[in-house]
Amino acid sequence: MRNKAGTKLARELRHNQTDAERKLWSQLRNGHLNGVKFRRQQPIGNYIVDFISFDKKLIVEVDGGQHNDLFKMKEDQERTDYLESRDYRVVRFWNNDV
Repeated sequence: MRNKAGTKLARELRHNQTDAERKLWSQLRNGHLNGVKFRRQQPIGNYIVDFISFDKKLIVEVDGGQHNDLFKMKEDQERTDYLESRDYRVVRFWNNDV
């Protein structure tokens, strides 16, 4: 999603984080987690991932209740498959687990 629309959407998502994303970001930002650098709301292909460490090839997704729908679960699996095909490891947490 390397285009102006994707970049604009990622910027909007950074400014409109959920409470869970905000809490997790406070722990991930500035290398607070064992010195690992993360970015938030980063475009990767046609997707925007919640958090990513390019050095560790690790993506962290924080999911709300809308991800509990069968159609959304299928979309999430396709997204995960795409990201894993690019050698990223994807870890998902529910909002209430954060």
